[in-house]
Amino acid sequence: MSNNSYEAVMARRDAIMRASVGIDYSTFNTGSIGFDYEQMMKETSYPMDEMRRIQSSVGVGSTPIIELKNLTALARKYAPAGKGARIFIKDEAANASGSFKDRRASIAVYHAKKLGYKGVIAATSGNYGAAVASQAAKYGLDCIIVQECYDSNAKGQPEIIEKARKCEALGAEVVQLSVGPELFYKFLLLLEETGYFNASLYSPYGIAGVETLGYEIAEQFKEEVGKLPDMVVCTNAGGGNLTGTARGLHQAGAHDVQIVAASVDLSGLHMASDKDFNRKSFTTGHTGFGVPFTSWPDRSDVPRSAARPLRYMDRYVTVSQGEVFYITEALATLEGLEKGPAGNTSLAAAFSLASELDKDQIILVQETEYTGAGKMSQPQLSFARENGIALKFGDPRTEVPGESVILPENPSLIKAVDLDLMKLRRSLVKNALKLVDTNEVSEIDLAYLAEETRLQVADVKKLIAEISG
Repeated sequence: MSNNSYEAVMARRDAIMRASVGIDYSTFNTGSIGFDYEQMMKETSYPMDEMRRIQSSVGVGSTPIIELKNLTALARKYAPAGKGARIFIKDEAANASGSFKDRRASIAVYHAKKLGYKGVIAATSGNYGAAVASQAAKYGLDCIIVQECYDSNAKGQPEIIEKARKCEALGAEVVQLSVGPELFYKFLLLLEETGYFNASLYSPYGIAGVETLGYEIAEQFKEEVGKLPDMVVCTNAGGGNLTGTARGLHQAGAHDVQIVAASVDLSGLHMASDKDFNRKSFTTGHTGFGVPFTSWPDRSDVPRSAARPLRYMDRYVTVSQGEVFYITEALATLEGLEKGPAGNTSLAAAFSLASELDKDQIILVQETEYTGAGKMSQPQLSFARENGIALKFGDPRTEVPGESVILPENPSLIKAVDLDLMKLRRSLVKNALKLVDTNEVSEIDLAYLAEETRLQVADVKKLIAEISG
């Protein structure tokens, strides 16, 4: 009988991961730090045409682009003369389970079926669980979703609870856990006990599935608008959304499109804290995931994450919780479109960034998500009030995550705030140096870190010298 203590299961994690994903990640390792990312993606994912065929057969992809003319007009009201780009959205809520996560799940579950696995497991409290459940139902596979749902008082956020219900409605078994390290422990234990496929958000299959989104964007804008967007804004958490979209755009030849990451500012809150768990009003798309996963992607549930956002982002901006709630209501009342909070994070950023661009330019929010009873603004705001969070109108820049939600008094106060990319690059290099003695960093390692950070090797050497001191 296996030793299933926490320590024993953690010690077996690499073996469990290899068996549950079907990838020997060690074959891609190079040097002491790096690995051959492009070779991993090439050998383990599918060609674009095949992925589009797979997705089309299960109700995924070919989602519309929609111009938000009324929101554009509102943004122009507060923009400098001649500024105010046209704002578009890519309506990913039209996918099978209502979000872009269907693209990730469709390829991952297809691959699990192809390899002969009897079921799939995913660790997620978000839309990805519903996407995996939906695709598992289509392929006749069992599905288990492991969800971080409650604090120690068994209180769960409305949005998370709703997503659990949706997963169950699509045929999945949902294992609900409290915040903390038990999530990963239970996830590993279930993978080992069932022998099911790890339909990880961060596998090459999951990220490659999003490449079709970027590819479609380039195709549709060329055909329907006559030009590519100048800027694409991606809500950023674990980095897969941005990574896959950017890679797809590049495959379509759209190398000059500016890629902007956007996250809700939850600075000061700790995502693994029982105390902080219900003091936030957003379950994903926030800095609690976005910043650490950008500065060290391999903190995920696979040995090497295929989401490497720092390789692709040109800017990283944050918006406040209040700004996202405001833009959610504006989208509904001005455009007649009710969408969930994740895509509206990048929409709030896009509303602000539009004022930096000329009127003849285009800014695209590359995903929307479905909404429902627990994901709407009012349940989330009511839940915040119940947890002692102050709600008021004012300047969103005065919002303190965990203490207040400040809705802007007028749209001119919606202002995306840039994060320092060089600081994130420095953090990534610093995290990498924890794996090896500074004197043992090879030329191969330096080249890898240069690719990870979009810097020159000389710049990486300078950072290493500064960090090591």
